[in-house]
Amino acid sequence: MTLKFDYVKFQRPVKSKVLGPSAIWPIIDIELATDTKSLRYSALVDSGADFCIFDAEIGENLGIDVRSGHKELFGGIQKIDKQAEAFFHPIQLIVGGKKSYTMVSFSYDIGKSAFGVLGQVGFFDLFIVKFDFKKERVELTERPA
Repeated sequence: MTLKFDYVKFQRPVKSKVLGPSAIWPIIDIELATDTKSLRYSALVDSGADFCIFDAEIGENLGIDVRSGHKELFGGIQKIDKQAEAFFHPIQLIVGGKKSYTMVSFSYDIGKSAFGVLGQVGFFDLFIVKFDFKKERVELTERPA
C-alpha cells in the first residue's frame, strides 16, 4: 500500500530574493494513540531526524507520564548551551489508516508551535519514504515485514 501526501505551502513573512515568497514542507496528518486516548496531529517527515519527537504536551494529553519514559539527550543544528531531553514511550502511530506500534519521544525542550517530527527510528523504519520536491509530494510505502 502506498500513501501519497501533498506538501504544505507556507508564505514567508518576508519574501526572499533567493528562496521566493513561500516554502513547501512534507507535513502529513497522523494520529498518536494509547490504549485509552488518541490525538490527531500534523508532523514533518524529516529524513535528517534520528527519531520521532513531539512536544511533551502531546504526550500529557494522551495520558502519558512523559518523564517516566527512557531519557535520551539530543541536539540539532541550533547553538545551545546544553543538550535537550527526550523521553521515549511505546505508542500506536496511525498514518493513512495504517496502524503501527513504535517508539516515539516527547520533549519539554522543543517549541510549542513547532510541528512534530517523524524521524529515522519510529517512522523511517516502518515506511519506505520517497520525496518528490518537483511534484510537491511525499509517498510512503509500507515496509515489508
